[in-house]
Formats: sequence, structure tokens, C-alpha cells
Amino acid sequence: MSVFRSLFHSRDKPQNATNGSGFRFFLGGTTAGKAVTEQSAMQLTAVYSCVRILSEAIAGLPLHLYRYTEDGGKEKALEHPLYPLLHDEPNPEMASFNFRETLMSHLLVWGNAFAQVIRNGKGEIVALYPLMPNRMKVDRDDAGRLYYSYQMADSDAPTMKNGTVILKPSDVLHIPGLGFDGLVGYSPIAMAKNAIGMALATEEYGAKFFANGATPSGILEFPNVIKDVSFHPSSITVYLPETANLSLPPIHGGDDLFILHFDHEVAVKHLVLFHIAAHYHFSPKVNGEAERTSVARTGKSSLSPK
Repeated sequence: MSVFRSLFHSRDKPQNATNGSGFRFFLGGTTAGKAVTEQSAMQLTAVYSCVRILSEAIAGLPLHLYRYTEDGGKEKALEHPLYPLLHDEPNPEMASFNFRETLMSHLLVWGNAFAQVIRNGKGEIVALYPLMPNRMKVDRDDAGRLYYSYQMADSDAPTMKNGTVILKPSDVLHIPGLGFDGLVGYSPIAMAKNAIGMALATEEYGAKFFANGATPSGILEFPNVIKDVSFHPSSITVYLPETANLSLPPIHGGDDLFILHFDHEVAVKHLVLFHIAAHYHFSPKVNGEAERTSVARTGKSSLSPK
């Protein structure tokens, strides 16, 4: 029997596991070579605009607390203790609009929104304070019960002691986004890191292009083979803007300076912005030229040896 037990054994029991950082482990390097974080992503106009528009739209919606009446209808529960918290002021430091705007922005950037539930001695909810998702961890104890581990910072409201604080699920309002297990949401920035990384690389390319005096790269073409090994393209005088940093690799067989300019930067940027907008369920009208890329060799500049 021991032989059969070693060959045939019962399946392992499934175990629940969560990741409180909202799958931020997907962040980091991208195919474009740019590291992506929530902070660097928010510096992109497309990401910032999507987050701001959606956050302000949700925060601007009316938020009322209703109760059912005996005849099957409903009416506003103005005397309910949660009504002023949700409709007017969740805590003494922010209005309902700011509170909902903050939570929505956290949900769109980190994939999770957290708020601490403050209760009085009778167990009644008296305040709600937003918590930073990047300092929150959701996990299970040995008995399989959920708990929240939050790292306090100086910028937080003084509602807890410093250091790492363990919170019960009843003390946390957690709004997860799309996720693997329904408990912790994906980080939308991490899921779109390659598109965001390409957008960052495109912006950096454009910035360096203009910082270089809007001068593209070029190639020096010489009529004969260069036999002097000490010769360097820097011995050729090319009249360019003072801020230009033109890289000139020499080739043989001509006497021209060919200026190379890649004109597909705008097309790539439009394509990347389209992907970012689609990630947040926006439908921008993209120029048809975004689907075409080309490489153009433009102009010739005269050069004169020293």
C-alpha cells in the first residue's frame, strides 16, 4: 500500500494569496528601455488627463443615502449618521468631492482605493480618511483571515501610531479594481507599462531633439578612402547651431553631408496615446497619419575642411 500511496496522492489543497501592492511587481523596465512608476506615468499628459477627467467626473456625481419606505419607494435618509459623511464631509480635512476624487485617482493609478474607518466608543462611523495604496498590504493570517498592514508616514492624518499598523477589514474601506482574485486589483499603470514607457521614450526623444537645436543626425560621405588613421570627423567644419550635438559617422565614396531625420515620431506618439486612452476606456479621434511611418532623408549641407 505504501508503494501506491507514493505513486497516487491527493491533490494539494488550494490556498488563498493576495498581493497588497496591487501587482506593482509588474512595474520597472519596459521594452522601450524606460522605467515606469506611478509617479513617472502621471507626468505624462495622457495619463494625467485620463485620471483627472474620470476622478472629477465620479467626484462630481451626487451622492445620497436612501432608505426604502413601506410602500416600496425610497427617500433620502437625511438623519442617518452616514449621510453627512458621504454627502458633505467624510473627515474634517476634506469635502466629499475631494475625498471621492482622491479615492478614484488611487483606483485609476494603483488599482486599489483604501480609506480608514474611524469609529467612536459606540462603534459608530464618524470619519473616513484616505490611505495610500502603495503603503498598504493585504494578507491573510494563519487562520486564513484577511488583515491590512499599513505603513504610516508623516504626511498621514494622525489617526494611528507611527510605524506599521495592522487593521481589521471592518476598519478599512477597500475598493479593488480589476484583479485576479477579486480582493486586490491590478495596477493599471503596471499593466500598461510598455505603452507608457514608449510614450516616455518618445517625449525624451523629442526633448533631446529640440535641445540639440532641432538638428537631426547626419552622415559624412567622403570621395576616397581615408588612409590617415588619425583623421576624425571633428576636423571638418560644419556650420550648425551652438546648441547642436550632431553625430557624424563617416563613410567613403562621396563629398556630401546627408542629414537624416526620422519623421515618424508624431505617428508613434499618436499610437501610444491611443493605447493609453483605450486603457482608461477613452475613444480619442486619432489622425489617420498615425498609422503610417516613414523615414525621410532631407537636404544636404555644405561642408568645408579646416
